[in-house]
Amino acid sequence: MRFAKAVVKFRIPIIIFIVILMIPSMFGMMNTRINYDMLSYLPEDMDTVVGQDELLDEFEKGAFAFVIVEDMPNKEVAKLCDKIEAVDHVDSIISYASLADASVPKDIIPDKIYKEFNSDNATLMAVFFDSATSADETLAAVEEVRSVAGKQCFVAGMSAMVVDLKQISESEEIVYVILAVLICCIAMLLLLDNWIIPFVFIGSIGMMILLNLGSNYFLGEISFITKALAAVLQLAVTMDYSIFLWHSYNEQREKYSDNKEAMAMAIKATLTSVVGGSTTTIAGFIALCFMTFTLGLDLGIVMTKGVVLGVIGCVTVLPSLILVLDKPLQKAKHRSLIPNMNKIAKGLVKVFPVFLVIFAALLVPSYMNYQKASNEVYYDMAKSLPEDMDYIISNSKLSEEFDTASTHMVLVDSSLPSKSIRSMISDMEDVDGVKYVLGLESIVGSRIPEEVIPDGIKEVLKGDKWELLLINSEYSPASDEANNQVNSLNAVLKRYDENGMLIGEAPCTKDMIETTDQDFKVVNTISIIAIFLIIALSTRSISLPVILIAVIEFAIFINLGLPHLLGQQMSFITPICISTIQLGATVDYAILMTTRYKTERMAGNDKRTAITTALSTSIPSIIVAGMSLFSATFGVALYSNMEMISSMCMLMARGAIISMICVIFILPSMLMLCDKIVCATTFGMRKIGKNGNDKPPIVPPNRSGVTGTPKFEKEPIAMNSEVQ
Repeated sequence: MRFAKAVVKFRIPIIIFIVILMIPSMFGMMNTRINYDMLSYLPEDMDTVVGQDELLDEFEKGAFAFVIVEDMPNKEVAKLCDKIEAVDHVDSIISYASLADASVPKDIIPDKIYKEFNSDNATLMAVFFDSATSADETLAAVEEVRSVAGKQCFVAGMSAMVVDLKQISESEEIVYVILAVLICCIAMLLLLDNWIIPFVFIGSIGMMILLNLGSNYFLGEISFITKALAAVLQLAVTMDYSIFLWHSYNEQREKYSDNKEAMAMAIKATLTSVVGGSTTTIAGFIALCFMTFTLGLDLGIVMTKGVVLGVIGCVTVLPSLILVLDKPLQKAKHRSLIPNMNKIAKGLVKVFPVFLVIFAALLVPSYMNYQKASNEVYYDMAKSLPEDMDYIISNSKLSEEFDTASTHMVLVDSSLPSKSIRSMISDMEDVDGVKYVLGLESIVGSRIPEEVIPDGIKEVLKGDKWELLLINSEYSPASDEANNQVNSLNAVLKRYDENGMLIGEAPCTKDMIETTDQDFKVVNTISIIAIFLIIALSTRSISLPVILIAVIEFAIFINLGLPHLLGQQMSFITPICISTIQLGATVDYAILMTTRYKTERMAGNDKRTAITTALSTSIPSIIVAGMSLFSATFGVALYSNMEMISSMCMLMARGAIISMICVIFILPSMLMLCDKIVCATTFGMRKIGKNGNDKPPIVPPNRSGVTGTPKFEKEPIAMNSEVQ
């Protein structure tokens, strides 16, 4: 209570302080580096990651790109090579012109090398950069190469894709926030009882979002997915905390003539309930931190911070704003669109066996579709880009003109005899889908000694420790064919050099597939166990956590199984994130209803009356909470041109609605079915299970209710006071 009174007393300083904090937060947000390279989140001890570091250390080569030049005379191509080589952070270029140096007669170079670098109307050049794939210097260099090359040239490669991801992401992020705020405001205007309060909520939550994004500066960098989703998700999952405080305040105003005293009581009630209710959401985000693919750690930390800041803002900044704006807020009240739910609740409980049948009939097929959809995910980041992006067009040109879909790089011990390397190259070229292997030995064969090879070429392909080989493949990264090819190439490589490393987009993607497949199981298990324990401790029950999680997992199965039925593919990261976010954020709906049911049963009511009361008082809260999450994500899902962001937001929006429906229709039916088990396995309810409706010595709850999401107190409070 001291904390609540302090907030009320210092409301003006709190507002001033938070406004001042916005200034460094803005600078922190603008100066937080954004990482657009998904492969950089692989564990650092993997060969593919170690190999990339070795490539940079030994050859001063990090990023790699292909430049395709169409309909350009050889002389102009040579001039273009010089221009590209002059671009900052371009380390070297391999082209037919650079290979056919004056020191090496052209008739010595194998014909197939010419064919691999030249088609009927196009010339190919491989460009190496002296910085990492997603380094700022590399991205700037790729943009300059595109500018220098002009419209006749196309740049393909991971760095080119990262540039396009960055451009589209930066152009859309502001629109995401605007859409989320706009649709949220519309929903809250309709579902709440005040014309002004939605904008006060947005102001308070917006400050906390800015604090969260600004504090990311201390993390060094965050992923583009985290940046795109952080504001939208924080708005979605913390909106109902604000709604709880508002309705709690309105109820207290009916009891206390002094609005400051009423607010102090509302803060006290909100703090207890929201801190408890937010733990399941936080648990879901913390579970992501256990991924070995550290994108989960990135998103988990940022969103955990966001929820904690959301709770702090709800009990400090929002009460201060409401007190300052109290007079206009009291004048702006109106009736909510949500009607009285007593008749609807009675009707739903009356026909509860119907919903049990539906649950039983859909559970197995929903789970099977969920499993199939989880196995049909894509790992190729190019699929998340629109087809008219430069990178997609360039990759199409590379495939059409040179029948190349991906390029691998091999680091092999430089002391290995040339004869062994030639034999290894021959074995690698026999692997399905390998077009050719480019190395010193393949360029000149065995007819001339290495000493006469131009130093420029030797510097590109051979260092003190490693020799570099390039392998062009017909298979796209993340495809089954490419993964099998990587296995075969690695087998060949290890026969000749146990310490040799195969690196590049396809090998890294294969590692990512194997890593995230295991992560999905680990994260899912951790989130379920953590949330089970939280619910068990808060409800002091063994059976209730099982029922609640079963209902929400059923909703998750339906949500994540729909892409399979609709013939859609999800990004590999989508099912991992959605399963934990949907469980953590929407199990609160079930906790809200169950807490009220438990209170009613302990007050002596029979199971039908208790469940009907719990349902009728909880439906408004569940609808408002579900619509908050839906509203914040649905507009982004429709607008975004990045398939990954669009599909994740659509699944979150759809998941909110499905969870809402399952809690309203399935959960009461499960409680009706399992009432005896619940009473027998819940602390304080055993007498009810043994003696029917004997009333324990507990004071019946006050039903005058305020609102909120699941809050672990004796009396769950409904969001819509008119329902009471």
